[in-house]
Amino acid sequence: MDRQSKILIIGHNDAVENSLQHYFVSNQYLQIFSSSRIALDLLNQKAVFNFFEKTKVDYVFLGSVRSGGIGANQKYAAEFIYENLESQNNVIQAAYKSGVKKLLYFTGSCTYPKKCRQPMKEEYLLTGRLEETSEPYSVAKIAGTKLCQTYNKQYGFKAIVAVPATIYGPGSDMDLETAHVMGAMLTKFHKAVVKKEKEVVIWGTGKPRREFIYVDDFVAACLHLMDSYNDVMMINVGCGQDHSIKALAEMIKTVSGFKGKIVFDRSRPDGAMKKLMDNKRILKLGWKPKIGLKEGIARTYQWMVRATK
Repeated sequence: MDRQSKILIIGHNDAVENSLQHYFVSNQYLQIFSSSRIALDLLNQKAVFNFFEKTKVDYVFLGSVRSGGIGANQKYAAEFIYENLESQNNVIQAAYKSGVKKLLYFTGSCTYPKKCRQPMKEEYLLTGRLEETSEPYSVAKIAGTKLCQTYNKQYGFKAIVAVPATIYGPGSDMDLETAHVMGAMLTKFHKAVVKKEKEVVIWGTGKPRREFIYVDDFVAACLHLMDSYNDVMMINVGCGQDHSIKALAEMIKTVSGFKGKIVFDRSRPDGAMKKLMDNKRILKLGWKPKIGLKEGIARTYQWMVRATK
């Protein structure tokens, strides 16, 4: 990619879409198109095809148009599977037909089996049943992965697939109804501090373990992969460490200054108990994360406080 390249970033006004947009604009790339900013209707095949034909896009970063935590996955399961399937089918086909040079597709660690061997290696995809709470979304993301891989193999279209750990950072969804675990917990603790509440209630037992990656680290990985990775096999992008939800809650409690009690609502689902990815392949390519979890949480919390004033 160079500063004259026409680059399309697809997301739902999320941290990844916004951070990629910020990176390219800050570095004087001249032709950046963000699907949220240009209001491209990704569910409309004709609109998508017309955009690619007219714009002559060179590179595509293809994220989800709908995603969220356990609650959102359960409440909007139909939208999560339909809208992601429809949009990614439209974009990948249009990108191939219009001669896009390269496409990077973002899937998710939820596509690995519920009881996957740890750490999860790329070849473990489709070796077991999925976690039920996110199954519709996971099925859509697996379909997108296979679409990229088959277009790569059959047509020689440079469509590659990255599997990020749970992404967080400035720009993350902080809505309690739709956010992933990090955004939801940050919001809960901040509201508890502001309202001087005595307890914060967290879904589940606190025992599940999750791997997180700060959004700037993920953006750096995306740029690295777009420049240097062409393998059909999807590639994990993670930090190689996981933390229990209980430990995460304690970290956020410290950062927020909350003095009350943490309560775990065991009537709520835990989701998969462990999702640690094997990141050896991307480390061998020369990328590594720079932002530790405690620093990332502090940065994200500070951003959220500023954004809510």
